[in-house]
Amino acid sequence: SPVTKAVAAEAPAPVVKAPVVPPPRFALQLLRAGRCLLLVELPTGERFQTRDPAYMLLKDMLRAAGLPDSPQIVGDPVRWPLLVRGNMDQGPEAARDFVQGFVSARLEDEPCVCLWLIGLPAVRFAGEADAEAFNRELQIEGLGPAWAIPGLELLMEEPQRKAAVWQAMRRLMARWKTTDE
Repeated sequence: SPVTKAVAAEAPAPVVKAPVVPPPRFALQLLRAGRCLLLVELPTGERFQTRDPAYMLLKDMLRAAGLPDSPQIVGDPVRWPLLVRGNMDQGPEAARDFVQGFVSARLEDEPCVCLWLIGLPAVRFAGEADAEAFNRELQIEGLGPAWAIPGLELLMEEPQRKAAVWQAMRRLMARWKTTDE
């Protein structure tokens, strides 16, 4: 029929190719502090050093939250893209599936009452949210309750953001404060 021909004429073959999205680049470290898991953007891509200003800020946040301020490192940092070469899909969707799978496997080892997502890559790839979600609580399918927090670097560069983090923390603290269960 002429209709089919018209459609075929409008859609030349090259359009089928999806635009190549460069793989997102980020490094995340999973930490456990008391009853919370923390998925933290590694600002430099390297593991935290104890005297690192970003790490000291994280310890302050944990102390303020009433959690152990020497969090345990859980597994190796997640660095994305995973492979430098190869034709594996390493776009945003693949990154999200990988990060969520990684966190969900750790939650199976030991559940947590609240997952802290610190930094945009953590919020984006574990929480499927964006910067709009900062300081809000998210319910993530398969990962449970989470709290989206701006990255440590951002909090150091823009200290005025800290007030909103503390306010959100006060609202959420009941989640992880240990009560006699």
